[in-house]
Amino acid sequence: MLKVCNLYCGIGGNRKLWENVDVTAIENNKAIADIYHDFFPLDKVIVTDAHEYLLKHFEEFDFIWSSPPCPSHSRVRKLCAWKTNPDGTKRLQNKPIYPDMKLYEEILLLDGYFKGKWCVENVISFYEPLIKPYELGRHYFWTNFHIANIQIKGGEHFSDIEKISKRKGYNLSAYSGVDRKLLLRNCVEEHLGLHILNESKRDIQPELFK
Repeated sequence: MLKVCNLYCGIGGNRKLWENVDVTAIENNKAIADIYHDFFPLDKVIVTDAHEYLLKHFEEFDFIWSSPPCPSHSRVRKLCAWKTNPDGTKRLQNKPIYPDMKLYEEILLLDGYFKGKWCVENVISFYEPLIKPYELGRHYFWTNFHIANIQIKGGEHFSDIEKISKRKGYNLSAYSGVDRKLLLRNCVEEHLGLHILNESKRDIQPELFK
């Protein structure tokens, strides 16, 4: 069985359709990790810093998925940086911040040292990517295997929580103390998560595709 590490797992949008895999999920927020565990009780869930866990344990897996925090890279955040006041003047509502370069640290670590297959996911950035990714939907994907392009149905991303819940297939109404809408918005589309895992298997388990 394929040993998979799901870093920054959130509530598991990317993992939802994965089958016949042994998953270790890493999430530093215990409340979010508990929700993930409710949806995927057979996965091993560890509450810890995903960036540090990757450095210490990357050699233990066949496939690694990483979705490090994206706001500091987001094109949307920069486009929405300025807001117009009623008098027509503008104010800065999103303070400039340094992009979190742990994203590229993980890409370089995996590309340089990991012998298995890997995927690092992030949002489309406000700058030209320092390392060329694949672009599918509203995401960038850095991998060490080819990803065939597919059409992913979008929509409902900025809708109310009921519509997003229906679209993503997660009912979070029983959970409190977390930003449910943000958790849903951060979910990678399930069919995209499955597609990328399957693409990696063409190299890991080629007999499945004969």
